[in-house]
Formats: sequence, C-alpha cells, structure tokens
Amino acid sequence: MTEQAWPWPTGAATGIGSLPGTDIAEAQRIVLGELPALPHLPELPARGPGADLVGRSAGLLVELPVELYAARWRIAPRPGRDLRRARDLMERDLDQLAEQAEEYAGPVKVQAAGPFTLAAALELPIGGRMLRDPGAVRDLAGSLGEGLRGHVEAVARRLPRASVLLQLDEPSLPTVLAGRVPTESGFGTHHPVETEVARGLLRDVIDAAGVPALVHCCAPDVPLELIRSAGAVGVALDLSLVTDLDPLGEAIDAGLGLLAGAAPTLPPSGRAPTSAQVADRVRRVWDQLGFPRRRLAEQVVVTPACGLAGATPAYARAVLTACRDAGRRLAED
Repeated sequence: MTEQAWPWPTGAATGIGSLPGTDIAEAQRIVLGELPALPHLPELPARGPGADLVGRSAGLLVELPVELYAARWRIAPRPGRDLRRARDLMERDLDQLAEQAEEYAGPVKVQAAGPFTLAAALELPIGGRMLRDPGAVRDLAGSLGEGLRGHVEAVARRLPRASVLLQLDEPSLPTVLAGRVPTESGFGTHHPVETEVARGLLRDVIDAAGVPALVHCCAPDVPLELIRSAGAVGVALDLSLVTDLDPLGEAIDAGLGLLAGAAPTLPPSGRAPTSAQVADRVRRVWDQLGFPRRRLAEQVVVTPACGLAGATPAYARAVLTACRDAGRRLAED
C-alpha cells in the first residue's frame, strides 16, 4: 500500500451524526468538547420533519424541491413550507457551529444522505419511489452533488480555518444493489441498480462536493470495493456486522480509511463501554486483518456503531468520551 495523508489526525474519534434531544447549542458543545480532533455537525432528528436524515438531506437539493405528503417526503412542484423548515433548521445549525467553533482549525465532518438512500426514500410527484426511474435517479444525483458543493462552501465560509470532510450516509445502498427495496404495493421489489451505474453516480456526487468524502453504511454486506473505487477516502461501518473480514482487509490494504463503529449505540448492559473496551474491540479486528499496529491509529477513526439519536443524553455523551479516549489509547500503542 502506498503512503498517504489521511484527512484526519492520528488517533482521532468522531460521531456518526445523530444525537438525542432538540437543543443544537448543547449538542454542538458536547461534540466540540468530547471530539476535539474530528468534531462533526450534530443531527437532532427529535426536532421533527426536516431534521430527519431524508428531509435534512433533501433540503440541500438544487432545483428539486420537496414536501411532506402522508408522512413521506416527495418531490414537489415548487418550494413550500416543509422545505423552508428543513433549510431553516440547517441554517440554524450552521450558525451555531460558526458561533462555537469560529477559530477551529482542524477537520470538521458534515453528513448527508447519499444518492441511493435518497432515491429509495423520496417519492416522485406521481407516486412511487424515485428509484423506479433511472433518469430520475441520475437527476437526483446531479442535484445532490450541486447541493453538497454549496453546503460544503457554506461550512467553509463559517469556519475559514477548518477543512471539511463529507460523510454520505448510505444505509440503503446494499438493498438497492441487491434489488431488495420493496415497491409501494409491497408485493414486489424495485430492479437492482447495476454496480457500474451505482459506482459512477456515487463518484459524480463525491467529485461534485469537492472535498474528501467517506461513505457510512450501518448494514451488513457493505459494498466496500464499490465505495473505494467511487473515490471515497473512507468507509464508516458497524464492526459487529462484519462477518467476512477478507473484503475489509482488501479495501484497507488498497488505501481505504476505516471509521470503526466499535461502541454500541444503546447500552447492552446498562452502562457505557470503557475506552479500554472500545480500543480493544478495534485492536482485535485490526490484528485479525493482519496489519501492523503502527498503521492503526493513522488509518482508523474510532466511532460509535451508528447514530446515537435513540440513546439517552448521558449515554450518548459517555460513548463519545469513550471513543475519544480509545482513539488516544490507539495512538499511544
């Protein structure tokens, strides 16, 4: 493997995105305090429509307005109240980030749904998921890429000394590729998206954003080679869902960074894991892969297994602290 500089510092830890609660100022304070090496823009879905993954990300689309209809997001004929709410929430979040981190000079991570998760969730004006129309999926990817470029620029303006890292959330990508996304009737499934088509559209979105990007997929069967060859610098996944280490080892050996989800999002035993337990979980997988320990803290970022929106505030904070301290432990190995 060739040497490369990762867009995060050695021994870094970060969050996947979502946190519990509705207070963005408090959430941002927690992130900046607990994750100083690689903070992220928090997502608070408990605030309601427009703060959820699909609505928040759809609010970034360019010339594809969205609206809520029967509790689902769909493409709308014109911008309306639902879109304004999603964009207002994002603007408020960015303003809070600027207020608290104006002098921050390191990498900062922002998250948005990727093109295939959006295509599997957003509906066409006439009904049915966008996924059923290949032309609509291409248009969606183009709109998302343009919107993400603007979003990244908005973050960079507010934090002029920081560098932006983009995370594309693609929990639906494996089911899209496998043709397992159900149709509206529930009696069938949408046709699978071909690997080459998916790779090309994902690359288009990453290229358009113009900053290093990683793909987060908290599902089994993460398509690691597709993600790497589409131009992502890293993949974020739940270590507990990895059943075959060979594809992960090949992707890491080929230069893919790993955001290792090593701390459970809900307490399995009523308490948060310790930093030693989290660090041991990452070391164990790394050692099974057969890579030298000296590379671990450079190529790997420690994270929770997935978003923390369903956790209690106390547990969420404790998990972020454990991840931060685990990253520091790994850097000292």
